[in-house]
Amino acid sequence: MRSLLFVPADGGPKLDKAMASGADAVIIDLEDSITPDRKPAARAACLEFLKSAQPKTQRPRLLVRINGLDTAMTDADLDAIVAGRPDAVVFPKAEGGASAVHLDAKLTAREAIAGLPEGSIKVLAQAVESAAGLFLAGTFRDASKRLIGMTWGPEDISAELGAEANRDEHGMLTEPYRLARNICLYGAAVAKIPAIETVYVDFRNTEGLRRDTEAARRDGFTGRLAIHPAQVPVINDVFTPSAEQIEKAKAVIAAFAAQPGAGAVGIDGKMYDRPHLVRAQALLARTKG
Repeated sequence: MRSLLFVPADGGPKLDKAMASGADAVIIDLEDSITPDRKPAARAACLEFLKSAQPKTQRPRLLVRINGLDTAMTDADLDAIVAGRPDAVVFPKAEGGASAVHLDAKLTAREAIAGLPEGSIKVLAQAVESAAGLFLAGTFRDASKRLIGMTWGPEDISAELGAEANRDEHGMLTEPYRLARNICLYGAAVAKIPAIETVYVDFRNTEGLRRDTEAARRDGFTGRLAIHPAQVPVINDVFTPSAEQIEKAKAVIAAFAAQPGAGAVGIDGKMYDRPHLVRAQALLARTKG
């Protein structure tokens, strides 16, 4: 998934616009964008939308961001939406592998009640949204087969720290949040799942979004969260491998295939070793996904 677009569960027409945005995934939000008094109606709206949209053959993936385990609202969210068969839930403040095991058990019980195959609803973990989450980000490996990715969020962390801002006057992340971003990358690598970059909140700043997203791709993220449909084309463009990148990856793979025992191969006067092969294989796998 290159682009994952948030939309409030009670957004009405915004849900239809999100579906037509070109995003690879639409995240129907029951958490931050929904005030407590609106939660019950938003759950009902979410289920109704899932039931209407899920059967469509040409559609983005449908994810639902539930409320975290520390809110006492997780069960009500799951009770309301599992019957709508979302492709995945977004798990906020997922603090380590134990929390993933906990959510997995909740989903398993509700899948059985709804007559769904066990494991059919996947999980995207917002694993680095708190100080505790940062220290536990390396513990997700083998915690749940449902895990399809890991992301992070500077807003909740900055609130927890009491920080004035998480970006400087140039729009660059400050040091505490660069650390959190990096921990997300490493945590995802340990768990062997994709790392998804967080939102870029200055949604009217297209140049800044592109620059920041190119840096995310460079560093190893494979997709990005979005908060406005206008961000989707930029994110998709940045995370879509170019024809040149695809041809280079194919050349690297072909060279190693021709020399199965080689630790390194030469292509056009340059040496490529096994890590280059792994990166080439991963790039081609993304073009097929």
